[in-house]
Amino acid sequence: MNINNTFFTLAIVLLVSLLSGCSSIQSLKKESISTVISVDGSAIIYGVRGQGDVTVVFVHCWTCNHEFWRPQIERFSNKHKVVWLDLAGHGLSSSKRHKYTMAAFGADVAAVVNKIGGDNIVLVGHSMGGPVAIEAAKLLGDKVIGIVGVDTFYTPFEYPKSESAINGFVKPFEADFYGTSEQMVRSMFTPKADPDLIQSIVNQMAAANQEMGVSAIHEIFRWNIKNVPSTLDHYSKKLRNINGAPTGKEVALHKNVTLIPGVGHFVAQVKPDAFNKALCKIIDEF
Repeated sequence: MNINNTFFTLAIVLLVSLLSGCSSIQSLKKESISTVISVDGSAIIYGVRGQGDVTVVFVHCWTCNHEFWRPQIERFSNKHKVVWLDLAGHGLSSSKRHKYTMAAFGADVAAVVNKIGGDNIVLVGHSMGGPVAIEAAKLLGDKVIGIVGVDTFYTPFEYPKSESAINGFVKPFEADFYGTSEQMVRSMFTPKADPDLIQSIVNQMAAANQEMGVSAIHEIFRWNIKNVPSTLDHYSKKLRNINGAPTGKEVALHKNVTLIPGVGHFVAQVKPDAFNKALCKIIDEF
């Protein structure tokens, strides 16, 4: 890949975002951004803030971007080295892939971690970011001291268990990606969630690239069919979970799960203080 072309493309993305009033670009002023090339040639944008013996890597969910972690980037960079990134086809990162597998996304994360160097890595992955973190851990080995899944493992959600069931789930996204994405995202909040926050998240996720979004949904479910529960059992000593408990009456489905009451799927965004407290405790335990 021509690196000059990569940075020219990034400059155009930044300019367009500024003209459209994108708040994420304003916050990027607080840290420098860098680029690393993933295994398939996709240019992965990432940033590093803070210092410390532990490096916390935040991995966003399906059709999201690093800005969903902004409260955590601000909080944890005061004590630790914090790394954010946009997976291929998301946010500011480009893509050269047509099949958005969890393994390919995991390679994006590993490329960033290997570029910055260091050990004592804690991977924090929300939703799709959970499987991605697992795949990154496979590549990074002993560098990873902990994995934190956020509302992704040991949840009540029933994933499709066959290829035909997956196709049935994904079909509405192929017909109306924006409308179906909006409906799904809105269903992931409790009635008391901030309407402006909901709308902001809907706008970002529903406007994502449809080809990437549809492929990634397929691959999330395929990963779960193949890897749960065996892979989760394999990483049980390193794996912890912070999950939402919408009614507050839910019971943790595994000993490694911490529940945050009164919040749905977007735990870190809706209740950042409670989430940060839980994550801080888990990192200290690692």
